[in-house]
Amino acid sequence: GPAGIAIDDADNVYVADQHNNRVDKFTSGGKHLLSWGEPGAGPGQFNLPWGLTVDSQGQVYVADWRNDRVQKFTAGGRFLASFGEPGLGQGQFHRPSSVAVGPEGYIYVADWGNERVQVLGPDGRSQLILRGQATPSKWAGEYFASNPEEKRERDRSNLMPPLPEHLNTPYHISSQTEPYFWGPVSVKLDREGRLYVTETNRHRFQVYRKR
Repeated sequence: GPAGIAIDDADNVYVADQHNNRVDKFTSGGKHLLSWGEPGAGPGQFNLPWGLTVDSQGQVYVADWRNDRVQKFTAGGRFLASFGEPGLGQGQFHRPSSVAVGPEGYIYVADWGNERVQVLGPDGRSQLILRGQATPSKWAGEYFASNPEEKRERDRSNLMPPLPEHLNTPYHISSQTEPYFWGPVSVKLDREGRLYVTETNRHRFQVYRKR
């Protein structure tokens, strides 16, 4: 069940081997270099690791999905730090699925189970929570221009309805609130520092620029 892949500046390849609860490192030619990790909840252990990334220093960050945290390692697999714990609050995670790190050390985490993206500082402290704020893309505008009846239906729809108290969960709120993330499974940064968030349940991605 390999679930995540990342490549460092030396073209070494890191793979999150989910069901073996480890990270494997290979050369670009496929030669196996090393592995680290084992089942568990302690430092350097994993419970279904999912996405991973490598920062500009060559350090490896792993979204430890079922342990509700992100772990940080050297390129050789030595444990450095752990960020997060289970929960709904700031700095807490519920099934993080992907992680990206910018050149300034900020850590972006797809907090999949909480239907949000969290931004951590280089020290791992939570700095910002993104819930999603989607607007129709230019391609949607072209579609609606050619299909005015679809535009009328959208305009009539209540895309941000009030919800009863018993549906006050991240999943139910996001499933009924069209601009919000719903299934934010992956985060990636481009060379200009723009953040791309892929949503599986709404079949779209949202793009953010750092202010």
